[in-house]
Amino acid sequence: MLMTAGIIGPAHGLRGEVIIDLRSDDPSLFAPGNLFTLEGPESTELTVRASRTHKDRLLVSFEELRNREDAEKLRGRPLLIEEHAEEDAWYPHELLGFRALSSTNEELGTVAGFRFGTAQDLLLVNTPRTEVMVPFVKALVPEVNMESRTVIIDPPPGLFDDNSVDARDQDRR
Repeated sequence: MLMTAGIIGPAHGLRGEVIIDLRSDDPSLFAPGNLFTLEGPESTELTVRASRTHKDRLLVSFEELRNREDAEKLRGRPLLIEEHAEEDAWYPHELLGFRALSSTNEELGTVAGFRFGTAQDLLLVNTPRTEVMVPFVKALVPEVNMESRTVIIDPPPGLFDDNSVDARDQDRR
C-alpha cells in the first residue's frame, strides 16, 4: 500500500529544488536515489537527487525537475512511497475502527479518522453523540495498542463530557 511521505511545497531557488511538507518521521525516505510516485491524474515518478535541511525545512531536488517552473507545476502534489515499518509509529488507516478507552478503561468511542494539523495532528473519535477531535499528542493519547486495537485517551475535562466541570472553573464561580 502506498503512503504519503510528504507534500510538494513551493519552489526554492531556480534549479527545481522544492520545500517538502513532511508526513513521515523517517528522514531516510528522502535519501538520494529513492523513488516517489506523484499522486494525481497521471502516474509520474520522481527520483531524489539530493536533500538537505534549511531553517528547519526539508529541501529536496529531484532528477526530473530542472528549474523553478518544473517545481512550481507540482506544488501541492502528494509524494507517495510504499509503506514501511517505523518504530512507535502508525499510519492513519491502521487506527480506523480502534476502540477509544479512557485511562480508567471507560469506553469513549471509536476512532473514525485522522486529520493532519499544523500544531499537532488530530485523532477523530466517534462517540454516541458526536465526533470529538483529540490532539494526537503523548499527553492526551499515551498508548496505542495494535494487538488489542485500542487507543488510551487521557482527556482533559470537557473534551468528551460537556457536563464536566474542572475544579479550576468551580473556584471562579
